[in-house]
Amino acid sequence: MKCPFCAFPESKVIDSRAIEDNSAIRRRRECLSCGKRYTTFEKVEDIPILVIKKDDSRENFDKNKIIVGLIRACQKRPVSRSQIEDIANDIERTISNRMISEISSGEIGEMVMDRLKDVDEVAYVRFASVYRQFKDINTFLEEIKNLMGSDPTKDVKSKKSKDSGSVG
Repeated sequence: MKCPFCAFPESKVIDSRAIEDNSAIRRRRECLSCGKRYTTFEKVEDIPILVIKKDDSRENFDKNKIIVGLIRACQKRPVSRSQIEDIANDIERTISNRMISEISSGEIGEMVMDRLKDVDEVAYVRFASVYRQFKDINTFLEEIKNLMGSDPTKDVKSKKSKDSGSVG
């Protein structure tokens, strides 16, 4: 870092402090040549991640789009705002940790569904119905079968046969 007064390339750090939101570090420096003091800021460089949409267009990754989709899917469900934000933050962190510059919207959708499945199954089905664009009731039933890991009518039939077979 060159001194802004004399352009000498060396300085010593007098004080370092994190900025309020911990997004950067503020450093007070003193030039080793002229002795004048100045302030620098150090922050991690964000590399923008592009999302490849279904039509092959690209746009910047926006965590808020994930939050909006989750809020819609979780409407009138017992899912808190902090749970929704935790899912979105986890997805953003996962994508950033991959050190990639592009990701498909489909991959992001799958990440959302994987996490939503563990939080609320009704919200999961709602999100999946929009994300996978269910064409008819059979597609919807297939997704529910996959969620349950078996035929959903199987559990109902087995309960009825147990109830009718036992005499109290």
